[in-house]
Amino acid sequence: MIQALTTALSVLALVAALWSLVLAVADKPITLATKATLGLAGAVVLLELGLLAQLAVGVVRVVGADRELDTPTFIGYLLTMVVLLPVGAFWSLADRSRWGAGVLAVVLFSVPAMILRASQVWAA
Repeated sequence: MIQALTTALSVLALVAALWSLVLAVADKPITLATKATLGLAGAVVLLELGLLAQLAVGVVRVVGADRELDTPTFIGYLLTMVVLLPVGAFWSLADRSRWGAGVLAVVLFSVPAMILRASQVWAA
């Protein structure tokens, strides 16, 4: 795993999660009609692109690794991050209540946790 990329992705996910949480508390649904929600959508897209890059690098490094590694768990964390984010984003767009932003906040808070766990599996 690329340490600088994992750090950047974690920070971006936490900032976007806080942003989404503020929208939920302010009772603002995610509609892509305001600058705030468009900016959040841009952050989510950027995060997804970074997670896809991390997945590609992670798979290549696992294939080339000559050390003991729990490969299914590591690949599982990488795939879950890549799949979970779009599902949460589409769910938040479909739910026109404040809880759409809440769903996105939960998904975005879970991304750094999975990044941390994947890093721990990689380092073991």
